[in-house]
Amino acid sequence: MASSRARTALWNGLLVVTLAWIVQCLAPPAGLEAQDGRPGADSAACPAGTEPPPTLPGPVVEMRESILAAVRSGDIEDLRTALEWNELKPHVADEPVDDAIAYWKRISGDGEGREILAILAEILDCPPAVLPIGKDIENNRVFVWPAVAEADLAKLTPPQEVALYRLVRPDAVKAMREAKRWTWWRLAIGADGTWHSFHKSK
Repeated sequence: MASSRARTALWNGLLVVTLAWIVQCLAPPAGLEAQDGRPGADSAACPAGTEPPPTLPGPVVEMRESILAAVRSGDIEDLRTALEWNELKPHVADEPVDDAIAYWKRISGDGEGREILAILAEILDCPPAVLPIGKDIENNRVFVWPAVAEADLAKLTPPQEVALYRLVRPDAVKAMREAKRWTWWRLAIGADGTWHSFHKSK
């Protein structure tokens, strides 16, 4: 009888450990979650402040992931998939641009677009700001990366300061504060998944 109780206790203990392991494996990664439960940006890696990160709609998660797939591949040509999802081309420069990929290769420091992919990785690692733009209540939100691009640079919290210096050199931060505007890279995706823009602000 004692042996039977010991075996039962052992099996119960193993069951508890197994269930705990399953729960841990199925838990979503830290950061944003889409409305359908899929992960979004890892806000801990690039803090925007003390406020909780916004929830990303499913279409935004899909577009962000398509862009990050190209980042992970190391081949900027893979961004064509994300670009082709749009009916209209995203705004990428003040000058007319027929081929965004060719343009990004041209302005990239390495000539192959890998610097641009690195920039995309950095800013999409941050949480976005959410701007209510347009009259359509369901789709009037635009998600802008990084969130600090929409913040008052003269009133940043310590976590926002850290996020800023992770992205931009100290001399560039000083110049932006003197100009009182964001002058680094900025990416915007609409709530419907439309990739609106990715360019360096002036």
